[in-house]
Amino acid sequence: MLDIKFIRDNIDDIKLAVLNKNIDLNIDELLRLNDERRQAQIKLDELRSRRNKLASEGKNGKPSEKQIEEGKNIKLEIVKLEESSISINKKYFDLMVRVPTIPSSDTPIGKREEDNKEIGKWGKLPEFDFKPKDHIEIAEDLDLVDFKRGTKVAGYRGYYLKGQGAQLVMSLMMYVFNKMIEKGYEPLIPPTLIKEFALFGSGYFKGAEYDSGVDEIYQVVTSDKEFDGSLNKEKKFLAGTAEPSLLSYFSDEVLKEEDLPIRFCGFSPCYRSEIGSYGKDTKGLYRVHEFMKIEQVIICKADIEESVKLQDEMVNISKEIHKDLGLHYRQLQICTGDMSPGKYRAFDLEAWLPGSNRWAETGSASNLLDWQARRLNVRYITKTGEKKHVYMLNNTAMPSPRPFMAILESFQTKDGKVKIPKVLQKFTDFDEIIKS
Repeated sequence: MLDIKFIRDNIDDIKLAVLNKNIDLNIDELLRLNDERRQAQIKLDELRSRRNKLASEGKNGKPSEKQIEEGKNIKLEIVKLEESSISINKKYFDLMVRVPTIPSSDTPIGKREEDNKEIGKWGKLPEFDFKPKDHIEIAEDLDLVDFKRGTKVAGYRGYYLKGQGAQLVMSLMMYVFNKMIEKGYEPLIPPTLIKEFALFGSGYFKGAEYDSGVDEIYQVVTSDKEFDGSLNKEKKFLAGTAEPSLLSYFSDEVLKEEDLPIRFCGFSPCYRSEIGSYGKDTKGLYRVHEFMKIEQVIICKADIEESVKLQDEMVNISKEIHKDLGLHYRQLQICTGDMSPGKYRAFDLEAWLPGSNRWAETGSASNLLDWQARRLNVRYITKTGEKKHVYMLNNTAMPSPRPFMAILESFQTKDGKVKIPKVLQKFTDFDEIIKS
């Protein structure tokens, strides 16, 4: 969410961002509603002041019939204006939460995913003297994943990781978690059952409230109980990533400039309803409802140049991880039409799947400036005593399914084995997967 004064002062750039990010939003209507709500508030303050004055005058003696009549009229007018203000404020807020961050000058202008710009590659396409299998065939041949029983127990997109497959995925998570700690990121295992404000604050609702028709988030229906046995009526959700929990850690707090930047990494299970992907990637692990992930988050001062450098730091760590694993990857800069409203600058990393003959997104790094911080009310006090909203950045250090797929497909052998990347072998205690 942006500051209304900033929107008014940069109206042309905001309108262009709305256009380039394909957002259905009328900025002129937003500003008109803001003027209405301000005028309504001024009028309310005047009426309340007059009502208080009449009440004070009445204490000094019996109020006149004129004063009594005026008091009744003021009361009715206040009630009417308060009802109108509620309606105006709701319309205003519904528009306000959709106002986008102005993207960086180097962000490609485009309408859709196909307009993202490839800006780099590493490694070579794996070469085989045989036709490579996809991850589904490899996983089933080596008994690493059970899709059939996963569907039986969990439903569509359900799966069990088994034996050495489970070990390989856990080794991947441990390797990346330790890598992030070595890079100076404080490790956290955050909650994944979280309150509504954390998801709204981090931008995981398309609008002001949860909408089950568009938001790919699971809401928990069952209420939990408080310490006194009473039912907690707050809405709870399963997080699709550790990002909302990590960003909300300092919600409603004021930090010190000298403590910034703050670097976090979080391990968590992740839950995605995938309602927008009906009919896509219906087999295998490419698109699933639950998985594990290591997430990076940086909270820094309100300095665009510093935030860009920190975002590049996050991306470079992800690149290093891919290189350590020996995975051929490319880097994409995300275009305006494929960015969510709050993003200032965004990149994806994609690993090559030789058996599936496709690229697979394995990381996404985003700089949202103060768009999330304003929603979550995270500020810092500068050395001169000024209070400002922090800037927030996030990056997928590594998810579990797609790198697992890339390892199976990239390091398969003609005789049906899978070689394990050297950096993972200390966690697996085996250097190859062999059919038992």
